[in-house]
Amino acid sequence: MRNFLILSFLVLSVSTMSSQDVIFSQNFLVPETLNTSFTGALRSSKTGTVHRSQWRNSAFKTNSSFVFFDTWFEGYKTGLGVSFLNQTESASTYSFNQINFNYSMAFQISDSWYFRPSISAGFGMKNYGFQNLLLEDQINVNSGIINTSTIDPLLLQSRRSFFDFSSSVLFNNEDSWIGLTIKHLNKPNISLTANGNAPLDIFISAHSNILIPVFNNYRNDFIGMSKLFLITNFMLQGQFNRLDIGTQYVIDDQFSLGILASTSPVKNTNQGSFISSVTAFAGIRLNGFRFGYSYDVNTTQLLNTGGIHEFSISYDFIVNIRRLERYKCVPFF
Repeated sequence: MRNFLILSFLVLSVSTMSSQDVIFSQNFLVPETLNTSFTGALRSSKTGTVHRSQWRNSAFKTNSSFVFFDTWFEGYKTGLGVSFLNQTESASTYSFNQINFNYSMAFQISDSWYFRPSISAGFGMKNYGFQNLLLEDQINVNSGIINTSTIDPLLLQSRRSFFDFSSSVLFNNEDSWIGLTIKHLNKPNISLTANGNAPLDIFISAHSNILIPVFNNYRNDFIGMSKLFLITNFMLQGQFNRLDIGTQYVIDDQFSLGILASTSPVKNTNQGSFISSVTAFAGIRLNGFRFGYSYDVNTTQLLNTGGIHEFSISYDFIVNIRRLERYKCVPFF
């Protein structure tokens, strides 16, 4: 019975995970997870990681980790980077791994605005781990022997590898940025069967971080060091759609607090609430390090799952950018 339940969950997970990318709640603290045009965006080298622990109180705990490194070549106005994504599910041996190589450029298009296009090429591998399941046709009741072979079609191919291509653009000034990401441009085949064809849906994300000038006219030192941002991220992939909207409060570029509501603006069924989760996040910057934590509270009928925790840490290899007059850094905490 336990194997049957795991198999049922895996089948459901295959249909879900094949159509939805991993979405990190801290994509505004670690924007490399959101848009590859942030590669080299600080005009120095930087590295970091973010870990997501999901459904901790359920039998199907899911962990996702993202690691990146990128650098900037001022003479060529280009950035190069590499990132690695891993996702595992505790109740089975399902795992997903992907490595990407990222390339970005920067162009000044006006006195205050900059344009940053980027491309990304990656290699991914999904392993569904069906080899650990015991299916009905493997059991010989008369002899009590467990056969090693099965005719179950799901076991024809438990591992799928593929190449993946994506592209992003970013517009920014010294206060705000607007971006667009399109992943899986080649729609790679992630079918479980050897001759099957299940193209991965294109993932589209339109996102922004816009400064709201509510503190500009205050002379108080504390208030004058404060900034308030409107943050949005609309995502679309197959039948899945989601809009994250919220605010981020930054104090002296050292501390950050924010809240996000995840909504479903386009209903595909009559079920489900408009707001699916609420996320609170905080960040601190110290001597080149950035630390972040976020917690997602689920507002749907999926109760007692333990919520979603995320932890992030990154480090900027600071360079003297004051003498560089063009291609200003993208502002983000």
